[in-house]
Order: sequence, then structure tokens, then C-alpha cells
Amino acid sequence: MIFLSARRATNLHNAGVECSETGNEEGAIANYNKALALDPKRGDTLYNLGLIYKYRGAWLDSFHFNARAREFQPSDQATLWNLAIAATALRDWAVARDVWRTLDILKDPGEGPIDEDFDSMPVRVNANGAANRAVEVVWSKGLCPVRSRILNIPTGATGFRHGDIVLHDGAPEGYRLNSHGQERPVFNVLELFKPSRFSTYEASVEIESPEGMQELERLCESAGIEIEDWTASLKNLCRACSEGRPHDGHETHLQEPPAWIGERRVGFAALSTASLNGVFEMWAARRGRSVSAIQCTLKVSAG
Repeated sequence: MIFLSARRATNLHNAGVECSETGNEEGAIANYNKALALDPKRGDTLYNLGLIYKYRGAWLDSFHFNARAREFQPSDQATLWNLAIAATALRDWAVARDVWRTLDILKDPGEGPIDEDFDSMPVRVNANGAANRAVEVVWSKGLCPVRSRILNIPTGATGFRHGDIVLHDGAPEGYRLNSHGQERPVFNVLELFKPSRFSTYEASVEIESPEGMQELERLCESAGIEIEDWTASLKNLCRACSEGRPHDGHETHLQEPPAWIGERRVGFAALSTASLNGVFEMWAARRGRSVSAIQCTLKVSAG
């Protein structure tokens, strides 16, 4: 009888996998739960349920199923990573720290939020296909294995800002080269963890030379404003390159820069419109410089 139940649980688990592969998540959940009713100790079934709920952002459910999966497959790295992601989303720092120590990523037991000095990494915002939101890969500074602060200035169409802290996945989805030509994995953002204080602005700027851009950057730095020359930094990649390894023609930041183009699309991250206007007034006083089409494309979050 036990053997028959176990075999039926396996069949139900396999049916759940087939449902997941065809995009039928509700069917997968139903089959997985039926399998667990027959065999509650199926670690792979518990993990698969936790995985579905992770991508739904249903963190309590994801935490529950991954915690149970850990009981029966305590050394499974995928289970541990997804448990830590759910614990981080829920701000359960005790469990998150425990898992990272188990994985030998954190040494110090510590307590409370994890704000360590992890490497810079590229992350993909809106990877889940959020409606009417642009998908972009931006660089960020790691705070823990699954949280990082955005360093670039994403375009307003993404809904993300410079300085946002994001929760990201632990599985690489493509690669990018950093400024030193070193390959770094891209991680998909799961959700906004803590919003930035900055609003996003963009402008069409006429700049006579690279030195004019450098002066604008210095003025922005003095005013506490972040600036990014989107004409130089924004690149469109085909999906195969974005989610894989970009071919040589796409990593243009490592190649010889093209001839200077005077009309630039520039992004800014500022705390106020007034501070940005003050910079423009000083900078545009010289001949050959002008600023037009200034707009706030993403206001600071009310939260």
C-alpha cells in the first residue's frame, strides 16, 4: 500500500511538472498538493511549489514550502537559495542569515538586516514582463546575495530609479562585461525592496565637446545629482544576447569611442527640480551649450 501511494505521488508530481512546462501553474499546484497528500516528505515537490510562489511574489507560501523542502533535502542548494530569498523578502533576517551561513556565504552570525560589501553586478528590471514597463539591464552594488542598490539611472519607463534597493534572483540569466572586461552574471529583479529618494529626469542637451559633458558631470556631482549620458550608455540587445553572452559588436563600451555627437540624451537622478535647474543655469552659460525638453519621467515614490 505504501509503495502504491509513493508511486501515485510520483505520477502526480510528474503531472505537475508537465503542467508547469506548458504554463498551467494552477494545474501544477493542484497536482503537487495531491502528491504531497500521499507523500508529505517529497522534497522535490515541496521545492517546486516554493518555486512557483517565488515567481508570483507570494513570499509566505514560498517560505513555507521551501522551509519544508529543506527538512527533507537539507543540502540542496536551490532549495536553500529560494528559502533565503523568501526570508529576505519577508525581512526574516534570522533565517536568511542562517541559510547564508549554511551555504558558507556569510561567516559572521550577526543579526538584523544584511548590508555587506558585495561585488557590483548587473540586474534585469521587469524581467517578469510587467505590463507597460521597459526591460533594462542596469548595474547595481550588492548588499547581500539577493539584494543590491541600483547604480545606473534606469529610464523612467522602467518604473525603477537610481538608488532603489531591489530583491533579485540567484540564478544567472545572461552575462555582461564590466568596465574592466570581466564577465559578470545578470540576475533578474524579483521586486522593489526599498525605494530610492531620487526622481528621474531626462533632457535633450546640446554639448560642444566631451569636455563640456565632463563639466556638466562635475557640476551635478557638486549638487548631489547623478547624471548618465544615455546616448553613450543605452544599448539595444537582441534577446539571445541579452539572456546569454553578448557578441563582440554589443560590448561597445570596451571599444574605441565613436566621433562626438553634440546632441545628447541625458538622464539625471535628483532630489528636486530646483537643484537640477540650478546646475543647468550655470552650465549652459557658455556658448555652444543648451538644454531642452527637460521632463521628470519618474517621480520619487510617495512611500
